Amino acid sequence: MSRTPLLISLLFASLLGAQTYQANWDSLDRRPIPAWFTDAKFGIFIHWGVYSVPAYAPVIPGKLAYAEWYWHAITEGQKPNAGPVDAGSWEMHKKLYGADYPYANFAPQFHAQLFDPAHWADVFARSGAKYVALTSKHHEGFALWPSKEASKTWGRPWNSVEEGPHRDLVGDLTDAVRAKGLRMGIYYSLYEW
Repeated sequence: MSRTPLLISLLFASLLGAQTYQANWDSLDRRPIPAWFTDAKFGIFIHWGVYSVPAYAPVIPGKLAYAEWYWHAITEGQKPNAGPVDAGSWEMHKKLYGADYPYANFAPQFHAQLFDPAHWADVFARSGAKYVALTSKHHEGFALWPSKEASKTWGRPWNSVEEGPHRDLVGDLTDAVRAKGLRMGIYYSLYEW
């Protein structure tokens, strides 16, 4: 007896029960939260990229400032009506690097020399975390994996394999995290400056 009709029937049945989503928020918001996530309770979320080189955001009481927004802050900080966070970032940038120092010059300095994915995954697992999420591409557009598209879009090497660490940070961490039995999530920013 041939297994082909049975396999076709199973495939057809699985397609009937599959949920399809449209490219809009209403459709995507109908996705159920995975059961494992509800039970996980604790995870690690890592913001890491070229902005880790200057690693700066001013501390201003009552104002939120994020180092991962550094490029945006120094760009906005040059405007006459800049807010205190952006103006503070721009002042620091001029003082340490000079007004003519472009953000892209930080990429070759992003070496990730202390990146040991197996050790990181071990620490995460021992902490009790059940999942890890990594910013694979933040608003600066720098990809932490071999993305030819990122480099093409920006007109320069703009991913971690071509510039900086010269390795696939997403792939290496994903393999290490999964080897420890943790779930791996990827944060990917569509918005770019």
